Amino acid sequence: MSTQEKKKMTDEELNITAEETSETETPENPENVEELTEQEEPLSEVDQLKNQLAEAEAKIAELQDKYLRQAAEFDNYRKRTIKEKAELIKSAAEKVMVAELPVVDDMDRALENMEKGMDADACIEGFKLIVHKFRNILTQNGLEKIETDGQDFDTDFHEAIALIPAPAEELKGKILDCVQPGYKLGDKVIRHAKVAVGQ
Repeated sequence: MSTQEKKKMTDEELNITAEETSETETPENPENVEELTEQEEPLSEVDQLKNQLAEAEAKIAELQDKYLRQAAEFDNYRKRTIKEKAELIKSAAEKVMVAELPVVDDMDRALENMEKGMDADACIEGFKLIVHKFRNILTQNGLEKIETDGQDFDTDFHEAIALIPAPAEELKGKILDCVQPGYKLGDKVIRHAKVAVGQ
């Protein structure tokens, strides 16, 4: 075998070896590229999910803080309202009591005069004045007597305790007698009038 043939053969072997190497390496190379790509994609999805989770947790913490602040604010408002209402009731009661003190003074004076042997007519007049003064104080504080004389029976204001025969046809369903007067405080009925109704 000549040197040229040996050289040619060596070149062919080298080409075959190179081809085999490239054939064996080439299929592996794309797989490596795919593997790297596949490895990067899940990592980026995980990172993205982690970021979304962190954002969601931050939002939850913010909303929870906002909720706690509003709950505390509402609780403070409720306590303040209850306190103001109690103070209002207390001051209203105090106002009425202060207004009634002159009547109490008048009654004490009337009792003293009765004990001294004041005549009956003077006592009656004095008592009428006290009652009149007391009614005026109650009226000034919003108390109003419910009218019953000749009125139609109304369950919003009256309570029927008796049904009696009406003396005339037009008096049927009307109030014929008031057993106990009723009162309103402003627009609210605080005691219904007890009445006898014609039938």
